[in-house]
Amino acid sequence: MKNDARTSDTRRNDTRRDFLRFAGAGVTGAALASAPAFAASAPHAPAAAASSGFSVNAFGAVGDGKTIDTPAINRAIEAAAAKGGTVFFPAGTYACYSIRLKSNVALFLDQGAVILAAEGAQYDAAEPNTAWDAYQDYGHNHWHNSLIWGEDLENISITGPGLIYGKGLSRGHHEDTDLPGTTSPGVGNKAISLKNCRNVILRDFSILQGGWFGILATAVDNLTIDNLKIDTNRDGMDIDCCRNVRVSNCSVNSPWDDGICLKSSYGLGYARATENVTITSCYVSGYWQLGSLLDGSWKKFPDDARVPRTGRIKFGTESNGGFINITVSNCVFEGCQGLALESEDGALLEDVAVSNITMRNIVSAPIFLRLGSRLRGPKESTKVGTMRRVSISNIVCWNTASKLSSILSGIPGSQIEDVSISDVLIVAQGGAAADQAAIHPPENETKYPEPNMFGPMPASGFYIRHLKGLSLSNIRIKTLADDARPAFVLEDVQDAELFRIQARPAGGAPIVRLSQVENFAIRFSDPIPDTKLPHADSATLPQS
Repeated sequence: MKNDARTSDTRRNDTRRDFLRFAGAGVTGAALASAPAFAASAPHAPAAAASSGFSVNAFGAVGDGKTIDTPAINRAIEAAAAKGGTVFFPAGTYACYSIRLKSNVALFLDQGAVILAAEGAQYDAAEPNTAWDAYQDYGHNHWHNSLIWGEDLENISITGPGLIYGKGLSRGHHEDTDLPGTTSPGVGNKAISLKNCRNVILRDFSILQGGWFGILATAVDNLTIDNLKIDTNRDGMDIDCCRNVRVSNCSVNSPWDDGICLKSSYGLGYARATENVTITSCYVSGYWQLGSLLDGSWKKFPDDARVPRTGRIKFGTESNGGFINITVSNCVFEGCQGLALESEDGALLEDVAVSNITMRNIVSAPIFLRLGSRLRGPKESTKVGTMRRVSISNIVCWNTASKLSSILSGIPGSQIEDVSISDVLIVAQGGAAADQAAIHPPENETKYPEPNMFGPMPASGFYIRHLKGLSLSNIRIKTLADDARPAFVLEDVQDAELFRIQARPAGGAPIVRLSQVENFAIRFSDPIPDTKLPHADSATLPQS
């Protein structure tokens, strides 16, 4: 993926043309002709669900893909909510507008069942705009304009091996001509949307083309998301202002936006942290044409396709409250951007552990940590946040983008603190000439955070600045082509310890370059001799 200096509008127009091209090929062809075939095994299926008295067919649902079945389905949910129960979707395609969840009700999608987002503008109205809408995108401020939604609920679930297909949903791009305008009355733009709920289970189903968000969960506590397959045209799942969340065994293909995204927006009208979260055993990608993960055809985009291939695990960008006490483990990234941890709007990003991650064909920075000052929130209370106590270990990354390294960047006067990175192997494309090593990236303190926000990097492995308390241990940097940049560049860094670092820059370039660094030590990093520097205004550690 090329990271150029074009405007975001230009890039969006380019990707829009390719979205039409590849989405049309991947979705409207054979994949959708056999949509129920996307279903998977259902180890958690309730044996008596069909005979519980709440089959949607018993309430008038037809399931022919043409008849609008929303009234029948909502009647079944109302009946089940009287005492609690499971609403059962037998095999069939249920064309729907907004399905309204209720407390103490489970939806079960049987093998071959498809909930189809109907085309047309008859979804529930979006909530009225609020005084805090400007602090996050439209999609984060509205929940009711969705295919399936619930607010102020408890004890709910959606399970089973069926499919939710958001064919009639907007994805929030105003230039889309084949999808409805997202802010128009009656338009739906999310597959599943939950607000202020607790005790929620989402398990075993698949989502195809989920709109702006396949799943938007805002202030949902005690949330379990397990064994989902999401193949979508924008965000896979956004977990916003939630507590006690378990995400596991999910596969997400989201070429046009993030795959699994933690957020902490101001959408509730106040800042609330996302905390106590585990993400484990998941696959994220931006590699595959829409629908081809689910139908098993695994069609890659051509190399020259103008598709962002985002698809990553990310914290942010909306980041007013915080990201606290979170682990990410045993996950696979393929053909997408790398891991991104961001505090831009005052968030406290603290106590995060990332481990056992593999990455292949990464289109931007493998690791991106950014403490910035966009400060999108109430002016009187929104100050620069924190990023501290972050541990990243056991990372293997192959074929990462040549222009970018991993990036850890605070801003002047606001440092990232106490970061430990260990047992990492990164194989980059390489090929940078010596003049790229002389680049001094701009600060861009208030700019939207992305790895390409600084332009090409002067390091092949790690570019680190405005940071206090750094431990790098057992790090190997390799390049597929000769690269004349230092492997590690540190600027405005205090208390840095490097241990067992391996790299071989081309052309006799130094392995490590330091600028305004205090209390620096490197050990057991042949061919660099063990070195301690109380202060270095400007220094290099050569290969010999």
